[in-house]
Amino acid sequence: MYDADFLTRLSSGLRAALPRWGLAETAELTLLTISENATFRARDPDSGAEVIFRVHRPGYHTKAEIASELAWLGALGRDGVVPTLTAIPQTDGSLIADIDDGGTIRHAVAFGLLPGREPAEGEDLPRWFRELGAINARLHAHAKTWTRPEGFVRKTWDFDAMLGGVQLWGDWREGLGLDDEGRAVLEQTAARLGELLEAYGHGEDRFGLVHADMRVANLLVDGDRLSVIDFDDCGFSWYLYDFAAAISFIEHEPYIPELLAAWIEGYRTVTPLPDADCAIMPVFIMLRRMLLTAWIASHAETPTAQAMGEAYTHGTVALARAFLNDHGPNDHDTAQGGQSA
Repeated sequence: MYDADFLTRLSSGLRAALPRWGLAETAELTLLTISENATFRARDPDSGAEVIFRVHRPGYHTKAEIASELAWLGALGRDGVVPTLTAIPQTDGSLIADIDDGGTIRHAVAFGLLPGREPAEGEDLPRWFRELGAINARLHAHAKTWTRPEGFVRKTWDFDAMLGGVQLWGDWREGLGLDDEGRAVLEQTAARLGELLEAYGHGEDRFGLVHADMRVANLLVDGDRLSVIDFDDCGFSWYLYDFAAAISFIEHEPYIPELLAAWIEGYRTVTPLPDADCAIMPVFIMLRRMLLTAWIASHAETPTAQAMGEAYTHGTVALARAFLNDHGPNDHDTAQGGQSA
C-alpha cells in the first residue's frame, strides 16, 4: 500500500488543499511518519510558516470522532493541563478538511509546531517517565471533571475492543509467525486477562477518557519541558492503561520496572494512586502487548510493523508465558483488592 505511487498521490492531494489553510501550493512538503495515518510538515516558501498535517487513514475514525479529539485537545490547552498541539483552522474556520486521494476521501487536520524532539535511546528515560506520570495524572483528573460537548464520541478501548469480538486493531491470532503452540499460550493468556480485567472493573475512578498512545515517539523534550502529541487514539479505557501504552514495543526491556516506578512516583505527586491499582499494571502491559501483536499483523504494510516483524510475536509469546507463571489462575492477588464495579 505504502509504495512510491501511493505517497506521491497522497502528497499531491494534500498539496492541492494547502490554500485552505492559507499556504501556497508551492510549499515544501515533507513526509514525517506513516503508520495509522500519514504525517507531513509543510513549510511556506514566502512566509516561512511551518504546519504539521495529519492525513487520516480512511475507515478508521469518523469526522465526529476527529472533531471530538480536537475538542478535548482544545480544552486541555485552554485549561493549561499539558503542552500539546493546537489545531489550525482553515480559512473558512473549520478544523477538518476532506482531501481527494485518487477517488478516496481522506480527512486531514493541521496543527501548529511544538518545539522539542523525541527522547533519544539511552537518554534518562526514568526522568521523563516521572514527568509523564504527572502529566497522566493531570490528564486523568481533567477527563473526570471536563464537561464533554454534545455529540462527543470516541472509541472504547476495553477488553472486547482489543482482544475480544470487536478487534479494533485486528486479531492477535493472526500474529506474524505465530505457531500452534504460541497460539495456545496466547489463548490462555487472553482468557486470564479477561478474568482479571472483569474483576478490576470499569468504575468511574478507574475507567474514562485517556490518551491511549503515549509511547516515546509521541513525546517531545524541549529543555526541561515534556510535551505530548498525537491524541489520535484517545478514547475510553482504564486510566492505568496509559502507562502500558507508553512502553509500546519495548515491553520486554529489562528497564521497564524502573520506568514504571518513576511513572507511579510522578503520578503520585499530583494525586494518590493506591497500591491495589498499581498491582494490576502487569495486566495492562500484557493486554497492550497482545493488542500490538494484532496491530502489526493487520498493518503489515507500515514501516513500524515491518521493523517489528515475527520477532515481536515471538517476544509476545515469551512474555505471555512469564505472565501466566506470575498471574495464572492460581494467583489471587492481582485485581482482587479494592474492586470497582
